[in-house]
Amino acid sequence: MYMKRIFRFLALLTITGCATETPQQSPWFNEYGTMETGIPIQMQYGSPDMQPGSPTDNLLGAPVHRMAVMLPLTGDAAATGKSIRTSIETAVLQNAPRNLSVTFYDTATNISDTINEVLLDNPEVIIGPIFAEEVRTLRDNKPEILPVLSFTSDATAVGNGVMTMALMPTNSVESIIKEMSIDGIKGFVILAPDTESGKLMAGTALSAAEIYNVPISGIFYYKENNSESIKNTSMEASMNSARTAAHTRAREVLSDILTTERLTALEKSSLTLQLERLSKTETLGALPYNAVLFLGNGDDTESLASFLRYYGVTSREARFYGTALWEGSDILTDFNMTGAKYAVLPDTAPEFSNLYERVSGTIPGRLAGFGYDAANMAMGMIYSNKSDAAYLLDPSGYAGVEGLYRLKPTGENERALQIVQISNNGSTQVVRYAPMNFLRPIYSLEQGKVKPASRMELETPGINPNDYISIPQRLTNKYKSKTYGAHMNYSSPTTSLYDQQSIVILPEDDSDDVFMSPDFQPVELESINRTYIDSIEIEE
Repeated sequence: MYMKRIFRFLALLTITGCATETPQQSPWFNEYGTMETGIPIQMQYGSPDMQPGSPTDNLLGAPVHRMAVMLPLTGDAAATGKSIRTSIETAVLQNAPRNLSVTFYDTATNISDTINEVLLDNPEVIIGPIFAEEVRTLRDNKPEILPVLSFTSDATAVGNGVMTMALMPTNSVESIIKEMSIDGIKGFVILAPDTESGKLMAGTALSAAEIYNVPISGIFYYKENNSESIKNTSMEASMNSARTAAHTRAREVLSDILTTERLTALEKSSLTLQLERLSKTETLGALPYNAVLFLGNGDDTESLASFLRYYGVTSREARFYGTALWEGSDILTDFNMTGAKYAVLPDTAPEFSNLYERVSGTIPGRLAGFGYDAANMAMGMIYSNKSDAAYLLDPSGYAGVEGLYRLKPTGENERALQIVQISNNGSTQVVRYAPMNFLRPIYSLEQGKVKPASRMELETPGINPNDYISIPQRLTNKYKSKTYGAHMNYSSPTTSLYDQQSIVILPEDDSDDVFMSPDFQPVELESINRTYIDSIEIEE
């Protein structure tokens, strides 16, 4: 153990003396790629892999190993910090030899002062912090050789020896895009919050869609927790204006023909039946996509799905997909979401859940599970004969209480996710279990390389009402209609569901829209009153 600390000290001197060192020479990259991928290391309690140290580590006089833990123990986030602290203390009590010293530091105070205090104590590993800005500050002030197991999901805050235990948004988005590919989705739209993270997740979806060959038809952003913004976004994504206009025009054509033209009994019966069917609906025309990917939380997704249904897009017209952000929300009981799929972590190991509940009297959240695994990893690293990088970055990964995962020298991680589907009874059913090892690569994207995605107009050849009604052949030239809502982004790498060469768009001038005889008198159409849906008042 003394030799290992000497090597760490020498490596620290080398790093601080080489200000021009390139990222490729970082100690966190030196051994990465040289180790073989095998069976994951078991991190759960009771596993032979989680018996760190040797008998001498419990003897009096054995060298003391120091672990620092940085969490919010006071302030608004104190409950989260204390839950992680409980899981770390539980892991230490179970597995740590007597010569391990664990010190907790409160990040709710001045973070710079806290970091200085932590570094003065010369820990061998730091667990935490939680928030990206705190993690970024620690990364920029600590020695690169000092390992940190943080809990941020912000890829821009990690690196230089700072790793994260949190679920990376990339993993969840790529997993669900892969599932969409398996489901045979021919085109989808993205509905994402208008935030930095929302745009990064949309960028992830855009990159993943290219890898798995699932065309994107449009990208729309809305303001979080803003009903008006969510309503407008849903209206636009549903092509409501174009589909409503096409519906109105189709009814006008049928009504005009029935009113002004000489028809056979069979023709009159057919046109009347079509008009009656249209009177029971409010929109007309197929969507240029058959799936919707929601990248926001459960509450916003519920509102979006409700408005989409109001504007004629339900899970029958387009399948619904989401991410791990839905976990813990009320979305399971929303009938609009029945059949929707999303990517999520596997169920927390029951052994840990039961133990945590006995200790704290509460059910552990995901961060508590990450904290438990982080503590076990830190102890395993301290007492391992491997270098810190070789232990933490083992490509075989670790089987923790929150499932399979592995860390990367960039600071990001990969976590194996399962795909679940919402049932009509408010529960979920696993439709694709999480992988059990990394012998075959699970992911292709790195969060740090993803670019934010810009808004993308809906790619559609539009809707021509005459394509959806059947009128006598002799009247087709007389009762023409324009195409509503056509918009094609030819510079986009994605492709439309339709053949772009077959599109015929007539002028937008309404004066050229209708062709009829001079003595024609239009029949007034019955309007449909829409006021409420799903307890959300709509202002027309």
